[in-house]
Amino acid sequence: MDLQECRRQLDGIDQQLVELFEKRMKICGNVAEYKIATGKPVFDGERERQKLAAVAEQAHGEYNQTAIQELFSQLMTISRRYQYRMMAEQGQRANLGYEQVEKLPMDGVRVVYQGVEGAYGHAAALQYFGEKADIYHVPTFEEAMKDVQEGGADYGVLPIENSTAGAVIDNYDLQIKYSNHIVAETFVQVRHMLLGCQEAEAEDIRTIFSHPQALMQCSEFLNGQKGVKQISLENTAVAAKKVVGDQDRTQAAIASEIAGRLYGLKVLRPEIQNNKNNTTRFIILSRRPLYRKDAAKVSIAFELPHRSGTLYNILGHFIFNGVNMRMIESRPIPGRSWEYRFFIDIEGNLADAAIQNALNGVAAEAQNMRILGNY
Repeated sequence: MDLQECRRQLDGIDQQLVELFEKRMKICGNVAEYKIATGKPVFDGERERQKLAAVAEQAHGEYNQTAIQELFSQLMTISRRYQYRMMAEQGQRANLGYEQVEKLPMDGVRVVYQGVEGAYGHAAALQYFGEKADIYHVPTFEEAMKDVQEGGADYGVLPIENSTAGAVIDNYDLQIKYSNHIVAETFVQVRHMLLGCQEAEAEDIRTIFSHPQALMQCSEFLNGQKGVKQISLENTAVAAKKVVGDQDRTQAAIASEIAGRLYGLKVLRPEIQNNKNNTTRFIILSRRPLYRKDAAKVSIAFELPHRSGTLYNILGHFIFNGVNMRMIESRPIPGRSWEYRFFIDIEGNLADAAIQNALNGVAAEAQNMRILGNY
């Protein structure tokens, strides 16, 4: 058959498909009105599975059976999103549980971070809250989260990702374990200094202490230090404290400039990190579910079964509502083999209709969806 004739016939079929699609969507609107009136949920997983099995049986050949299931899966997904939109337009929006405020309470606040004075967590707390805030530290990230949840602190400051080393995965898991809320974020440029005693010179150094990640981030400098031993400690500021305590001119620490000033150490070599643009993002957590009126990023978490297409269908809610996704991270769910929890950052504000529609769709179709914060 002539190619142009094939295209002419396809155009005719496509026109019929468009007409049938619009007819189908009109009926979907009637379904939405019925569900609004009766309070029935939009998503009916069992009904959709039965429908997909039925249309597959009507198709001929294995390829067509698979293809028709994919086609109808998308049709039903589009129908659901249309129904969610209709429900939102009629005022049926879920209570997201967050309170909008002009600005976060900052007077007389108590702030906790993990580490010791001079650590990058300390720098992040000072950068966001200023020196007048009551800032204190605890040994572990979990203790910081616990203090916030139990009211010992008004805010907690925790690292969540680094531009070169990636996600701080333990802190993703802690956001699920505890019911705190992200209310802000701050970015701290990582500027690693080689710090030594006041009488030391760079040529004297034979042992360097630091956090393993800091040692890794300064690998190019360290590879050039022949015969110098590297020793890992739990924190860059702890490394600085050790050098001060030992008062050994052959020892040095890799730590921040703040740590150097705090502990009276000398900068032997400035900014020795490999990447001069290395930055760590810190999240600010509160036990109160607040979001600022000008908040522009929403963080959520949800779980999905280990089944083909589940993540694809969920992400479609953002596409359909014109919501831009900034980040996605996955973590295995403890005790459930091959099942995952996803952490996603999207652009927007909880007051936006598009965000509410997208989150309503995700909440209806995913498992254990939680809004982690809007900031």
